[in-house]
Amino acid sequence: NIEFEINEKVGTIWLNRPEVHNAMNAEMIGEVVDTFEKVNNMEDVRYVIIRGRGKSFCAGADLNYMKGIAKFGFEENYQDGLKLAKCFNAIYTCKKPTIAVVHGAAIGGANGLLAACDMVYCMDETKFAFAEVKLGIAPATISPYVCKRIGEYGARDLMITGRRFLGKEAESLGLVNKSFESEDELEEQLDFTHNILMSSGPAAFGANNDLIYNLYNSYNFVDSIDYSSKLLAELRASEEGQEGMASFLEKRKPNWNE
Repeated sequence: NIEFEINEKVGTIWLNRPEVHNAMNAEMIGEVVDTFEKVNNMEDVRYVIIRGRGKSFCAGADLNYMKGIAKFGFEENYQDGLKLAKCFNAIYTCKKPTIAVVHGAAIGGANGLLAACDMVYCMDETKFAFAEVKLGIAPATISPYVCKRIGEYGARDLMITGRRFLGKEAESLGLVNKSFESEDELEEQLDFTHNILMSSGPAAFGANNDLIYNLYNSYNFVDSIDYSSKLLAELRASEEGQEGMASFLEKRKPNWNE
């Protein structure tokens, strides 16, 4: 249901069900979780891109998958919801930088995949929708990540109406970082981001992700003072931190960028 490839230290996850616009089923969800858990420990991967094969990024939930869960009781639906929530959290807590490249359409749960990423790029013509309200439900498991990205009232607008919107509005709302008119422009942005990421310390990515996660989810402001000071001390004393500071003072490239 997905393909994973590594090229020049970039791990790319391809959603690979193009015949159904990469709609998510239980198997795809499990494979995404498994891949992100493994990629955390892959030293040959500096960052991860999520893309979709075919005409769309992801059309949300698979029709046959929906037919099955429509017959579930509360406990079965609860367990299924936990699996979906685990999928988005695996992306959100990844130790490597994550980028979603979105084209065609991102409907329903697809927005959880992209909202959990660090950076999101799309095409102007990409269609987005939080269509769950049209089915009499809510985009529950994706909401923590969407609300973090676009805020309460942006989420109210999109989730309550379920309306469709395009890439430029997604950019203005903050759901994506940048929307592009052409594929060439999008690929140029990816190249630019690639060069920036490859010039940075590999271990520092995980440290920064942990820092941001803990400041927003684990510590109050007072506790964050001690936590952030200890983290800075640990990073300065680390092998990567020592190399980074030495290379700066010696006016040379650090060893991870040679």
